[in-house]
Amino acid sequence: MDNPTASNSVDIDFPLTPTMEVSSSDNNKRRSSSRSIKRRKFDDELVEYSFSSKDVEPMVKKPQNNRSRTLSQSNFYEASSSAGVPSPIDKRRIIPRPSSKKSKKSKPPSHAATKDLGRWKPTDDLALITAVIQSNDLQHVHRGIKFSCKFTLQEIQQRWYSLLYEPTISKLAMSAMRNLHPDVIANIESKTLYSKEEQQLLAAIKSSPTPPLSVFEDLLNKNSLVFHRARTPKSLMSHWLLMKQYYLLDDQTVPGTHGEKSVIPFSELEENMHDIELQGPKDEALEEELFLSDRKEKKEIRTLEAEVSRWQVLVDAVSGIAPQEFDNHTLAVLKGRLVRYLMRSRQITIGRTTKDLSVDVDLTLEGPASKVSRQQGTIRLRNNGDFFIMNEGKRAIYIDGRPILAGNKYRLNDNSVVEIAGLRFVFLINMELISVIRQEAAKMSMANS
Repeated sequence: MDNPTASNSVDIDFPLTPTMEVSSSDNNKRRSSSRSIKRRKFDDELVEYSFSSKDVEPMVKKPQNNRSRTLSQSNFYEASSSAGVPSPIDKRRIIPRPSSKKSKKSKPPSHAATKDLGRWKPTDDLALITAVIQSNDLQHVHRGIKFSCKFTLQEIQQRWYSLLYEPTISKLAMSAMRNLHPDVIANIESKTLYSKEEQQLLAAIKSSPTPPLSVFEDLLNKNSLVFHRARTPKSLMSHWLLMKQYYLLDDQTVPGTHGEKSVIPFSELEENMHDIELQGPKDEALEEELFLSDRKEKKEIRTLEAEVSRWQVLVDAVSGIAPQEFDNHTLAVLKGRLVRYLMRSRQITIGRTTKDLSVDVDLTLEGPASKVSRQQGTIRLRNNGDFFIMNEGKRAIYIDGRPILAGNKYRLNDNSVVEIAGLRFVFLINMELISVIRQEAAKMSMANS
């Protein structure tokens, strides 16, 4: 306690002087880095570097909580490696960075592989897979399968490789094909190509006589592992007939290959014939006569076409009180006091014929029709066999005493009385012909429903 040096040892600052001597043992224990560490030194470090352990121990008391000495970066790596703690360099070695090749593999499929996803439908993928399994040849698939879109051979190859090696495209295609209807799948599989083994079995059947359907059924039952599951006896027979047509059976020979005289079909001979060689000597008198007769017939046809409108209603004078029988072309009769109008079309116009307008039923033939409009009305037959009259004039039309104003229509029955501007008519219907029309209309409605 009496020693002032010992009492003030904690507060005294000991500067480093060049005259002080440092033992060699302390130099060996001291670790320093070649790098320049810009940090402030603590007091205990100054004391440790300036004095030896023997001189400082009796003078300076060690504090209870010693400050941990900060090591340089290189010493920290060495200490951590010796202690078994992984250093930052060891962490880099443990978790290496992914190389550029792995990152490229982990990328999603390129745009070139997915650009045809919209064009290729699930039915196309199913047809492609089934045909390739059967034929093992993409060229045969390109020639023999009819897809929903016209694909080139290169596009078919790219799609096949994508289904094999692209997991994303393959997964989407498989999920879409699973959603197809069983009838659609059966239709696609029935149109698949025939394999070489299937054609060899069909070619072994003799060409003559034509075998029955039971032969193909037995062939299908005996070779069920060779034929596709969608094959039926009828499909095998149709394909066998196609092979027979092109001389692909085993007992057939192509005509003309073994010194035989080839028979030219008549169709080829007909194509080679010239029309000029078939023509005989010209007869001028016959040609002129044919020309005149043709001209006369054309003139008669044009005259008849011009008079068709007049034939819609025929005018006949009333000869007696007894009703006359209807013919097969008359639908109804509008009978007056002097004349009667035979209705032979489904629609006729009633009115007064002038220079500017002509109607089917000219009421001036019955009597004075100055008060009748030029186009007074229209009588129309509907598909169900009902007659309706439409008032298109200024004055009213009376049907059985009931007035029908302009713009209105009313149904006409058999023996209905029609009065137009004082002129009275009786409307008679050919019930036999109308019944036939109604039956045909009922049949048409049943067929449409």
